[in-house]
Amino acid sequence: MDPLTNPFAPGAGTPPPELAGRDSILVAADVAVQRNKACRPARSLMLVGLRGVGKTVLLNEMVQIAEKHGAISSFFEVGTNGPLAHTVITTLRAVLLRLENGGISGSVKRGLRVLKSFAAAVRIRYGDFDISIPDLDVEAGTADSGVLSHDLADLFVAVGEAARAQKTSVVILVDEIQNLVKEEIGALIMAIHHTDRRQLPILVIGAGLPSMIRLSSETRSYAERLFEYSDIGPLDETACRQALVEPARRADVVIDVEVITAVKERTGGYPYFLQEWGYQLWMTTGCSPITRDDLLTAQNVVMERLDRGFFRSRLERITHPEHKYLQAMASLGSGPAYRSGDIAMAMGKKTQQLGPVREALITKGMIYSTSYGYAAFTVPLFDGFLRRTDTEQLSPW
Repeated sequence: MDPLTNPFAPGAGTPPPELAGRDSILVAADVAVQRNKACRPARSLMLVGLRGVGKTVLLNEMVQIAEKHGAISSFFEVGTNGPLAHTVITTLRAVLLRLENGGISGSVKRGLRVLKSFAAAVRIRYGDFDISIPDLDVEAGTADSGVLSHDLADLFVAVGEAARAQKTSVVILVDEIQNLVKEEIGALIMAIHHTDRRQLPILVIGAGLPSMIRLSSETRSYAERLFEYSDIGPLDETACRQALVEPARRADVVIDVEVITAVKERTGGYPYFLQEWGYQLWMTTGCSPITRDDLLTAQNVVMERLDRGFFRSRLERITHPEHKYLQAMASLGSGPAYRSGDIAMAMGKKTQQLGPVREALITKGMIYSTSYGYAAFTVPLFDGFLRRTDTEQLSPW
């Protein structure tokens, strides 16, 4: 079939042709944005899930929801290089300047002065950093203590007050939020807490790995009451069918039922894998309908692409001992969670010896703690990849 008309879109954050199975999450975001803009109580949202479940896609959809309701939105991804404070300054500077376009007000001017105070404190704390801010004095005594949790709260409050004065709201969307260090997570939670108490129109929507729930609750005990957590998991059978059938139907292509069932089983219902399978089925099929023979032709291409790209690239950031730990997990079967003692036994080690390796893998986002003494992969089907590709024995290191 024509590759130019292939509707399927495997990629990082690439919108799928059919966003199936996520309606309730988008409705919740729509309600939260509207309530927040009206200065009514609305919890910030936190999307948690494994790699490849579509968290970034949902954040992008929520940007559209925010803008549809007249809110000012700003999206950023947390990196592992540089502090959160730098990103916050550039993000909220843009927000305040957009608020200013709605007609300059005293609250917006104050917000810019507070931002300038915050930036000055950041410059002192982190060293070389500069940003262009309009010719205003600092707001002395506000957001300039050098204590991130206090200063970020002051800054969020100032931005929320400016938004309220302009009769609008601000929606900040944060991807890969688990990359924040503990101090930054605590500061962000405290800032949200301060704006919520004042019912200011500023809403945070975050997305991250399942470890984010534990990290946030450990940092601030009240975190679970600030966020509406949404577990973004694999798609059920109905949603899988919709994700595959509808894009093909719009292109006058039929997919046999047994192919859909087989793809659901092979992907576990994870959206990224569904898109990869849909894309390769299209590319390897001569004409409609797509049949079981086409499935058998496409499967080797799909597995090669996933192994070479999606899976193998994640091993490039880890050390040999960390690789051994992952290999030991995979050797125990398909999980979903693995007991630390069993992993240690598979490696011929004691659990205490492997503590630093386990923590390093959690920090790198390769695994997460599902409960005390248990770990799971953050990448769906990663255990199968390791079993397919690792032939080296689990020797001591």
